[in-house]
Amino acid sequence: MKLYIAEKPSLGRAIAEVLPKPHKKGDGFITVGNGDCVSWCIGHLLEQAEPDAYDAKFKQWQLEHLPIVPEKWQLKAKPNSRKQLAVLRHLVKDADELVHAGDPDREGQLLVDQVIDYLGVKGAKRASIQRCLINDLNPVAVTRALSQLRDNREFIPLSTSALARSRADWLYGINMTRAFTLQGRKVGYQGVLSVGRVQTPLLGLVVNRDVEIEHFVSKPFFQVVANLLTKGGERFKARWQPSEECLPWQDEEGRVLSRGLVDNVAARITHQPATVTSRSSKKRLQAPPLPYSLSSLQIDGAKRFGMSAKAVLDTCQGLYERHKLLTYPRSDSRYLPMEHLQERGAVLDAIKNNCSALSSAVSKADTSLVSKAWNDKKVEAHHAIIPTARRMDASKLTKAERDIYALAARQYLIQFYPPHESQESQIELMIAGGIFVAKASESLNPGWKQLFPNRGAVKSPQQEAALNNHLPTVKKGDVCSSEVGEIIAKETSPPKPFDDASLLAAMTGIARYVKDPEIRRVLKETDGLGTEATRASIIELLFTRGFLQRQGKRIRSTAAGKGLITSLPAMATTPDMTAQWETLLSAISAKETSYQAFMLPLEMALRDLIAQSQVQLPTGLKDVQAKQPAFRKAAKKPAAKRRTKTPAP
Repeated sequence: MKLYIAEKPSLGRAIAEVLPKPHKKGDGFITVGNGDCVSWCIGHLLEQAEPDAYDAKFKQWQLEHLPIVPEKWQLKAKPNSRKQLAVLRHLVKDADELVHAGDPDREGQLLVDQVIDYLGVKGAKRASIQRCLINDLNPVAVTRALSQLRDNREFIPLSTSALARSRADWLYGINMTRAFTLQGRKVGYQGVLSVGRVQTPLLGLVVNRDVEIEHFVSKPFFQVVANLLTKGGERFKARWQPSEECLPWQDEEGRVLSRGLVDNVAARITHQPATVTSRSSKKRLQAPPLPYSLSSLQIDGAKRFGMSAKAVLDTCQGLYERHKLLTYPRSDSRYLPMEHLQERGAVLDAIKNNCSALSSAVSKADTSLVSKAWNDKKVEAHHAIIPTARRMDASKLTKAERDIYALAARQYLIQFYPPHESQESQIELMIAGGIFVAKASESLNPGWKQLFPNRGAVKSPQQEAALNNHLPTVKKGDVCSSEVGEIIAKETSPPKPFDDASLLAAMTGIARYVKDPEIRRVLKETDGLGTEATRASIIELLFTRGFLQRQGKRIRSTAAGKGLITSLPAMATTPDMTAQWETLLSAISAKETSYQAFMLPLEMALRDLIAQSQVQLPTGLKDVQAKQPAFRKAAKKPAAKRRTKTPAP
């Protein structure tokens, strides 16, 4: 008997659907017509054991116990999954062959591998395990995936990398949380000070932004604009480009802070000749944006519909599992395999049926176009999130499901539209010894942008800087008239508080917040801060633990969040450590380093961090009330029964 082990019931049912009939449904499994069987996990069936599973004394949170480093790691069945684990134990024992059908990512690989290990599969049965990678729950896609099974041993490095990250997160979260929670108690803070490799740098981003806003002092700055007239009677505007001599009156971003300086420039250029020193014009082709990864879809979902990261993920999950209208949602890829081009007609027909707002656009699509999204070299375990070829009555979807489906559908559809074509023009002039530049950007062919009509109402940064919709036809040496020098007075603005979209964008583009060039390079090449599968839950976790709060659409840090960040060493509040981890974890996946080479330095670093935690008291947490005062409640219990469970890192 061949046993297929899926990551969750919906995937198990999709696999069974394409296997021989008749089917017999059991409790936690499906037997198919040829005697094979499909069963499933329910997400994670296993979890890391609590510290007291290694030693009963760890029930008490005491500094002398730290760091807690298991000699032999233990997993335990999650309370709500013991029944399904028992089902799998029986089926695995009876099976002759196993097919691993976890989700096509690092976490999905480890999730099923751990169950197989926990159930004691060994020898020839273990060596013959095959791997099935499914991105799309529709029958055609599932059938294709089942015909392309691979040796599960190919994915051992991926699983080892995921295991290393899981254990490292446990070590870091358990020990740092206990160390700083104990310090917090010394100043009267009665809650758990949860510290994690990803959640704490994320909190640090918000705290640092809030501090920057709080201490921001606005400064006035000035620009000079020349209002110009050609000999042919055409008017346009050009902006002054300050010379090096003006540096003493500029800030670090090149903005002129002296009113006297701009008054002088404006007066000097009024009613003066303006000589054209150069003119350039070039066509610019802008390719359509790539299809969505989860983070990019979450960002647009937040911008367009005000949805949280978790709401977008949950909606995508429903469209994938329940309705089978989207492909695998927890994807970090924005590319598609070339073989998927064969299905473009069926997918476009499904979009036309499922989303009436896009039906006309589907009719205008050019399916002969192959955008840069189709690239086998960029696709690994999973591809971008796109609609499937399934058609259904869209009235059966919730508003959120219709909205997110329409976003994903449009992003796929624009791959079959030509590039947006524009004319970028620039004129440089000399007026009274000063350099002035006029810019304009004109749309020649809307291309894919015709599917985004609202974007035309918002000027791009280039258009904002240009001051012109169109530039006159002039040539080098032509002389225009500078009628009047105009002064534009502005004030520097504080950075905006984070919202769902900008916080997700910061997590995916975390490199811009890092000063060290080597660490910045690593973060650009990896997933950023967190992964596609975890970002939403990490953000929500910070709200649950009382470190973040919402003020309308804004996300702000609480007193507890600020107090925690100010009490931690800088290493714990920045993404630098994540970059270092990801470098090593990627090296494990590529067979370039070992599990031990990653874990041993971490254990040594933990000892230093715990020692640092004791150097000073977290005075920023004094008089701060915890959202979850765990210790006050625990103190009422007899000492022998008192226990505070360490939260997941």
